[in-house]
Amino acid sequence: MDSLSGMMLAASPRLQDPNFARAVILIIQHGDEGAFGVVLNKPGKDRVADVWRQVGGDACALDQPLLIGGPVEGPLLAVHGDLDASEREVLPGVHFASQRDAIERLVEHPVAPVVLIAGYSGWGEGQLEHELREGAWLVASGSAERVFYRGEDHWKDLVAEIGGEVIHARGDIRHIPAAPWHN
Repeated sequence: MDSLSGMMLAASPRLQDPNFARAVILIIQHGDEGAFGVVLNKPGKDRVADVWRQVGGDACALDQPLLIGGPVEGPLLAVHGDLDASEREVLPGVHFASQRDAIERLVEHPVAPVVLIAGYSGWGEGQLEHELREGAWLVASGSAERVFYRGEDHWKDLVAEIGGEVIHARGDIRHIPAAPWHN
């Protein structure tokens, strides 16, 4: 299977794991040894500024919830649009950082979109591929717009976009109503 790095996953409605119900995930890295990604639409109860004070950071310019990136504990992570703080380009306009100096720059002086994340999602060798074959995930191409989306229901909107892409790819359909079930 080709690498899914930079792709988006939307949990299938049939996915039973409560950690991933209605989750939208950005795959940061995917290869033969497994995959690593972060959930982008699960805000935690803590705010970035509060957590930043707890870890001994200076001024915090981010007034937003800390996202829960998945069930695996780990350091604070950032998905952002600041090339100067990039440790890895995930896709054009979307970067990843986990080192303290990069996180400090992003939190204290944000110049581009940034989301701070606690925890991550990980898959062992062949595990994600198995879940895809089982229909647990819907796959969409990644983009900065999709990653930094802040609408009411990220999952619902991404699933609708994926459905539209699938329908368009299957035939020469010029117009799909926003809610075809109302016909």
